Amino acid sequence: MEKILLIDDDEDILIELEELLVQLGFACLCAGNAREALAQLDQHADIQLIISDLRMPDQSGLRLLQILAERNDGKYSVPVIITSGHADMDDVITLFRNGAVDFLPKPIHYEHLVSLLQKLFPSHQMG
Repeated sequence: MEKILLIDDDEDILIELEELLVQLGFACLCAGNAREALAQLDQHADIQLIISDLRMPDQSGLRLLQILAERNDGKYSVPVIITSGHADMDDVITLFRNGAVDFLPKPIHYEHLVSLLQKLFPSHQMG
């Protein structure tokens, strides 16, 4: 079963995303900030996707992308989707330049997320 790490400081968003992804047949881990997320990554080497909020209290989603690249010698081993309700075009461009595979504005349109998951996991049977 594909494992997805969800990172957001808004617990309601984490719960909503986790419920959707579990219904689609994914296993989920949740973190409320980048520090917790990095600990989850250290404990679970089988995480296959990260969905992270851009703006969090401890470190941004952009900084998380940079840390992941540093840990992997510049290679992006785990795809990262960034979400935000407050990003502008410069933020989005910077995210892509730092390895994000996609950007989802909040509120997240779940049809778009499902379509993206189908591209990332073509052999996965959704729900």
